[in-house]
Amino acid sequence: MLVWGRMEKDYPTPSGTAAEFIPANATLKKLRAAAEGCRACPLWKNATQTVFGEGPARARILMIGEQPGDQEDVKGKPFVGPAGRLLDEALVAARIDRKEVYVTNAVKHFKWVPQGKRRLHQKPNAREIAACRPWLGMEILLVEPQVVVALGATAAQALMGPDFRVTQLRGQLLAFPWAEAFLATVHPSSILRMRDEEREAEMARLIEDLRAIPR
Repeated sequence: MLVWGRMEKDYPTPSGTAAEFIPANATLKKLRAAAEGCRACPLWKNATQTVFGEGPARARILMIGEQPGDQEDVKGKPFVGPAGRLLDEALVAARIDRKEVYVTNAVKHFKWVPQGKRRLHQKPNAREIAACRPWLGMEILLVEPQVVVALGATAAQALMGPDFRVTQLRGQLLAFPWAEAFLATVHPSSILRMRDEEREAEMARLIEDLRAIPR
């Protein structure tokens, strides 16, 4: 079993993480089923369901966001809300076939706080990200992507460590031990929060970042 880039026979399974829920001889189908019962951190208590990754079993590109949002939590699919639609637009503009992309999140449950009838996104903490990391490691291992793309700081730091800065390294192809290359850029949700006059320019930057992915 992979324990975040390491083999279980060489390193002990981390306690208090999703590693204990990962089945033997895992496939994406088995992982998805096992993740439905994940209790590695408390986020499952307030979430509607686990939102696992989705896409081709042998995708050329694997994209990682922070966590599912409100619509993803309800529908059980990643990147189906406003940020997902913006990502789809960026992929089309960057001439990347959506069928070549596997999308997932660093954290598989929606973390939120109530505000009236709304559920407001709340950033996952380091403990929650670490607890979920074995799922992400197995997804990368099984999909075997050529390029891993982190959308936003949470996803990038989940893979590259807490000192990684998207603002300094966005759009650059970097070395990565489980794929041919790693690229970090902003999360589409950050563009949605911008004023209209800023949104167009930042969308153009996102598209330019995605165009750096090797064909």
